[in-house]
Amino acid sequence: MNLRSKDLISIKDISADEIGHILETAAGFKDVLGRDIKKVPALRGKTTVNLFYEPSTRTRTSFEVAAKRLSTDVINIATSTSSVVKGETLLDTAKTVLALGADIVVIRHKCSGTPHFLARNIDASVVNAGDGTNEHPTQALLDLFTMKEHKGGIQGLEVAIVGDILHSRVAKSNIYALTKLGAKVRLIGPPTFVPDCLKGLGVDLYTDMNAGLEGVDVIMMLRIQLERQGKGFFPSTQEYFRNWGLTAARVSRAKKDAIIMHPGPMNRGIEIASEVADSSRSVILDQVTNGIAVRMAVLYLVSGVRE
Repeated sequence: MNLRSKDLISIKDISADEIGHILETAAGFKDVLGRDIKKVPALRGKTTVNLFYEPSTRTRTSFEVAAKRLSTDVINIATSTSSVVKGETLLDTAKTVLALGADIVVIRHKCSGTPHFLARNIDASVVNAGDGTNEHPTQALLDLFTMKEHKGGIQGLEVAIVGDILHSRVAKSNIYALTKLGAKVRLIGPPTFVPDCLKGLGVDLYTDMNAGLEGVDVIMMLRIQLERQGKGFFPSTQEYFRNWGLTAARVSRAKKDAIIMHPGPMNRGIEIASEVADSSRSVILDQVTNGIAVRMAVLYLVSGVRE
């Protein structure tokens, strides 16, 4: 089984069965990462281009490592040092990388919808590595993989997503994925970050942190995305932490075996206390490791290579 599309643009575009297949494929690739030789020839002869219009450490590096583990040739293009600064359009840049022999283009862009546009206009496979405030599908997939690894499954889990929901593409992709697989999702944050319009996504909204965390299986903290918002969403970072920061006392409201997640980068002392981020319940570093296996699975499946 391969994905129905040559691209992975949105969690909304793929079925629960396809999500399950990606996670199963990722499990196989995670076994590969545990070997002495952490490389397979699955995509030998293919070329992957990482085209990032926004800063990134974890996602870009994760895609690069994933591609190399599959034996593809990797080209990294940082637009701040490319012809983009001279006025080259996205489509012209894409056509240039295609002329270089790209089979897969991994793109991150500040404008929502950019990966959709690119996928419609080039023959290479396109993978969305984050578009504006819209979606970040591979982050949601690695989050699902991590939850499944620690909890045994997704259906029936009570998952609390805490923080800047309004501006978070990670939150949106996770909401689509979790509800599609039968989890119950709670969104927690200041009223400015969890507006009533989000109820249409089939989630429960909380502005009280203690009430929202009561009895949950998973706590997913989000970074406050100051670069995507103006002033006035909350009075100060100190007050934000006082009301919505994750402390050990607040973790105790969740189930005893609840896990703590964060997509990174973390703002310690603003959205999460260091003692919580570094605790035995934290699976934040597991998310980073699992990201490689999941992105290997995605690159492999969109490439159309037959098993």
